[in-house]
Amino acid sequence: MNLPRFYCREALSPGAHVELPEPVARHAVRVLRLPPGAPMVLFDGRGGEYLAHIERIEKNRVFAELADWRDVERESRLAVTLVQALQAGDKMDFTIQKAVELGVRDIVPVDSRRSVLKLAGDRAGKRVAHWQGVAASACEQCGRNQVPLVAPLERLEQWLARPADGGLRLMLAPDAEETLADLVPATRVQLLIGAEGGLDPQEMIAARQAGFRAVRLGPRVLRTETAGLAALAALQALWGDFREG
Repeated sequence: MNLPRFYCREALSPGAHVELPEPVARHAVRVLRLPPGAPMVLFDGRGGEYLAHIERIEKNRVFAELADWRDVERESRLAVTLVQALQAGDKMDFTIQKAVELGVRDIVPVDSRRSVLKLAGDRAGKRVAHWQGVAASACEQCGRNQVPLVAPLERLEQWLARPADGGLRLMLAPDAEETLADLVPATRVQLLIGAEGGLDPQEMIAARQAGFRAVRLGPRVLRTETAGLAALAALQALWGDFREG
């Protein structure tokens, strides 16, 4: 039986007695209706996981006792950074959730010229914190013990102006001459995905100058919420861990 998995931001240690974070406690008791003694898995995002059980429940507070740390990882050998232009509505939540399930290593939200959603200041900070929570929840579901980092929001042009940190840089373009199958396999990839309407022509030029290569995914034009996820799945099938047991 698959045990419930919960993310705890505070560092965990073998044999510790911890109080579960309020959202975790609420979900464990009110949604899953776990009783005292119920087994679970806890992880703190630093790698590995802990078998644990509910020690006691006090109204809305839940306390757990941890057993030994287990060196269990489900990370892909392919390190992909998803550079995603802001999407409207709840598309960003969906994209981040599914990208984590598909093994993305980290996520960089960027404000592009064609982004419908515009964020700044405290509103941007709160939204990034929300997306980080989405990533953690996705790890609970899919079994990952290392939570991908969601970087602070910035303008795409500013991000492109930074020095590249190595690896293959790719962006999707329906009219590109190359496909993923044409490329030499890589272990590190930065994948740039535009917003609704794709990247602005000036952004495409800036991306090429920053070392991004344009590739296409077949003959159809994909929506922003489809493009990145389709590319991630294809990369995992070609160079990642989709063929592993």
